[in-house]
This record gives sequence, C-alpha cells and structure tokens, in this order.
Amino acid sequence: MNAAAAPADARAPRDGLSHVVGATEPPLSNLTIPAWLDATAERHGARTACVFREQGLRWSWRELRDEADRLAAALLALGFAKGERLGIWSPNRSEWVLAQYASARIGLVLVNVNPAYRLAELEYALNKVGCKGLITAPAFKTSQYLQMLQTLAPELAHCEPGRLQAAKLPHLRTVIRMGDERTPGMLNLSEVLRLADAAGVAQARRIGAGLSCLDAINVQFTSGTTGNPKGATLTHHNIVNNARDVARTMNLNPGDSLCVPVPLYHCFGMVMSSLACTVTGATMVFPGEGFDPVATLRAVHDERCTHLHGVPTMFIAELDAPGFADFDLGSLRGGIMAGAPCPIEVMKRVNGAMHMTEVTIAYGMTETSPVSFQSGVDDPLDKRVATVGRVMPHLEVKVVDAQGRTVPVGQAGELCTRGYSVMQGYWGEAQRTAEAVQDGWMHTGDLATIDAQGYCNIVGRVKDMLIRGGENVYPREVEEFLFRHPKVAQVQVFGVPDPKYGEEVCAWIVLKPGQQAGEDEIRDFCRDQIAHYKVPRYVRFVSELPMTVTGKAQKFVMRAQMIELLGLREARTA
Repeated sequence: MNAAAAPADARAPRDGLSHVVGATEPPLSNLTIPAWLDATAERHGARTACVFREQGLRWSWRELRDEADRLAAALLALGFAKGERLGIWSPNRSEWVLAQYASARIGLVLVNVNPAYRLAELEYALNKVGCKGLITAPAFKTSQYLQMLQTLAPELAHCEPGRLQAAKLPHLRTVIRMGDERTPGMLNLSEVLRLADAAGVAQARRIGAGLSCLDAINVQFTSGTTGNPKGATLTHHNIVNNARDVARTMNLNPGDSLCVPVPLYHCFGMVMSSLACTVTGATMVFPGEGFDPVATLRAVHDERCTHLHGVPTMFIAELDAPGFADFDLGSLRGGIMAGAPCPIEVMKRVNGAMHMTEVTIAYGMTETSPVSFQSGVDDPLDKRVATVGRVMPHLEVKVVDAQGRTVPVGQAGELCTRGYSVMQGYWGEAQRTAEAVQDGWMHTGDLATIDAQGYCNIVGRVKDMLIRGGENVYPREVEEFLFRHPKVAQVQVFGVPDPKYGEEVCAWIVLKPGQQAGEDEIRDFCRDQIAHYKVPRYVRFVSELPMTVTGKAQKFVMRAQMIELLGLREARTA
C-alpha cells in the first residue's frame, strides 16, 4: 500500500477517481491479543471488564485475564499446542469470551462455529479446518448441540473423554461441554479448569509472550448464496488494529460501557465489541444469550450503558418494543449500526428517541477484519445517516468497473480493499482465495459509490444489481425510497426474471403493526417519484423477512420463492 504518497486529507479521492487512502497516524500496533489483555488488566485491573446478565456474572479486567489464563493452562494440560484449531459453538456466554482470550494466549486458532449451524454445516466446518477440540453449549433455542454431536460422532457414547476417534469427525479429539450435567465422552468445562495450576499458567504466559502478531488466530466462516462456507483466516494484527480503530472512531473510552446484543461468533461481536473493549478498557455488557429487544433496553437502563451495537433490524425491534418509553436510555450517546444497510428513517429515530447522537455506521466484511469504512461521531448528520463514512486508517479502497478500471467519483462499481485488514486467505482454499484477493485487493462483491469528500455509499451487491430493459437498478436506492412510506417497517428489493425486460423489480414488504396496504398503493407511492423502470412490478407483503442470524436479508431465498410462486423461468445467462 503506497500510503506515504497520500495527500494531507488522505480520505478524499484524488484525480477525480474513486480511490481513497486512509490516515497513517497513529501507527499500526504490533501487539498480540494477549499482550493487549495484559496491558488493559494492568492499567484498569479493578474496573469491570464484562457483565453477563443472564448468567449473573461480573468480571474485572484482572479477573477476566486470570480466568482466561486458567483455561489456557488447562488446554495445555489437555495436550493442545500452538497452531491447532479449537472450535467454540455457543451463544453469547461468558465461556465464549474466555475461549476467545484463552486460545489467543497460547496461539490456538479459534474457530467460530455459527450457533445456527445444523448437522451438515457443523460437520463441514469442523472437518474443513481440522478442529482438534470443541467447546460447546448444551443447546440454544431449537438447536440441541449435544444431540447433534452425538449424531455425528456416536463414538462419544463409549470413548474416554479427550480421546474421541470418530469416523465422520476424524480430527476431533476433545469435546468440552458447558454446564454441570455429564455427557458420555465429553469433559465438563468446570473440571477442565481444575487442570490449571500455577506452573501451567506460567507456561501459557511464556507461550503468549513468544507469539507473533502475524500468527493466524481466528477462522470465521462466511456463507455465500452458493457453495460451502469459506473459512476466513485472520491474524492478531488483522483484528487488533481493526478493533482499535473502530473503538477510536466511535469514541469508546475507558469508563464507557458497551451493550453487546450482537453475536460473538461474528466479527461484530468478537472484534468490534469484545476486542474493542479490550483495547480501550471499556466495559462489555451482554444482555443475554441471544437478542431480545426488551432485555437489551433493560441492560442499557440498568447498567447505564454509553454505547450500543446492533444491526438495523435490532434497532427497529428496540424502538418498537413494548414499554420502550419506560426505559431510561439517557446514558447512551453512541455505538455502531452495521451488518446491513441502514434505513435513513431508522437512523433518525435512533439519534432522537435513543439519545445516540454519536452513533456511527460501519461497513466491512469478515475478510477485512471487518471494518473498512466508518462514519465519525462529528460527521455532518446527512453524511452519518446517508453513507457508511470514510475510509479507515491504514487502508486503501477503490471502486472498479467490470474490467477492473477505477471509476470516476460518484459512479457505481465494485468496492475493493487493500491493507493490513485483508485476511490471510480462506482456510485450505487457495483457488477461492486467489479469486477473492488479487494483487492484495480484496474484491468485496459490493456495489458502491465514493463522493468527492471520500464518503462511501453501498448501493447493493454486484450480484443483486438488476438490469431491467437495459437500465441498471440498484435495490438499495429503491429500498430507501420505499422506507419513506408511512406504513412500511421493512423492505427488500430484488430482481426476478422477465421474458421482455430480462428482469423485473420485486419488493418484499413488512408493514408496521396494525397497518394494511395493497400492491397498487405501493406502486402509486412510487409513480412520478422515482424512474418508471425502478417501480416494483411485483409487491409481496410478508410478516417477516428471511434473515441470517446477523440480520442480513437472504435475497436469494426471496427470489427463489417468487420465481416458484409466479411460475417464472430463470433468464438464460449464456
């Protein structure tokens, strides 16, 4: 990255092209995760590090460091060694955070297993990266984790704990379960922690002191619409620096308190929340194992949280929660809304009704650790509600056309990112890595524009853009317009095949509680306000949208259902 050649205002495009370079100060950190934890425990030892309200647990920074080191020592006693993979399959619990910092202490690669995974996905993930161990919750919602493991590895019923040899999970040796009940073939986390002694803790700390910030430390699976999930491999250097710059941009400081309803298995929870608190000394507050809007509001109220994270659907649910007005949210001032496009009207309500005048929008992807653009707390309001901010420090970003040429300012194209945050690669996927990362540039697959001041707007996915009769239609633009309708709570726009125009515009809409509307009402709302080719031909009202657990709309699911419902045929691509 040629950051040294950047002008004084490095975040503004140069030569009229959509190419921006982030600031180069302060310099990047070369500290590892355990080094940061040690520094914070030394500086803020007695301050509260984390609160797990559902479990009734509170740890100071010194207690979090010491508990994590006990687990690190216990894992060494079980035979785990630097570079081996340890899976964590759990909702937001204290054990997740312990696993995060314990694995980092001794150089294990933590593998985040999606809490929503079922049998086939679990088998694929554990085998793909060769997990030697797995720390698991007993269950979460409708997912019976222990039963799924017993289905995949019936050998657990008869094996000695820590010595599993399963035909379907050939790499897995040790399963560590949370809770007090005993399960054949599995160790209990409480008994594992008893394996730690002073000598083991000292050994764990010696290992931690010898780690490189460039060591792989984490694998996070990213799910596309086709093919198996890909394991993005991230280093200490990737995620420590991203957490540090995210925290600085959102104005998170020692003494602040961050409410974390987003899942830890995702970069939002692990990096932008947990690790952001670790590099600043702020407190992380977990309302519960999974997202609940009332529990989140109550946590903010009781713990006097200064910051709140969430995806737009979470903020919508909080704003519309029963008894919203009964909660005192006056302690809030900021946070991050990310993970999916933020409707402008939602941002305005968050600014006002939730007192979050410093809330920022962040954009990124797992493969870039994750954030590459973020709005600042002092950015003009119109920029904070209508863009994802400007490029983060030490990163370089450009928008390119189909031929790879950088497009002029204001023109849409694919967003590409280069710099310290780009992943090492997809675990065991050299070809897929080479397709995604070219000459150091991570091709995001997102359509974006960059304006003359360097502010970025995400207008959709490259694959989501539809072409109707030769005209490009960006779903995000139509969605933002439909959000202005007073009855619309949520909306997703996508293309479906059409024999005449190639594609037609379709909108799925969730109405606000108690409201009713017809298709013609929605189309009439659009006419003479947006170009005729952007007006949805098909409108479907639904009670909820198909979403991933991180709040991203699954447009491919909606599209497939509409094609079947309407009896359409896929347009030929060749």
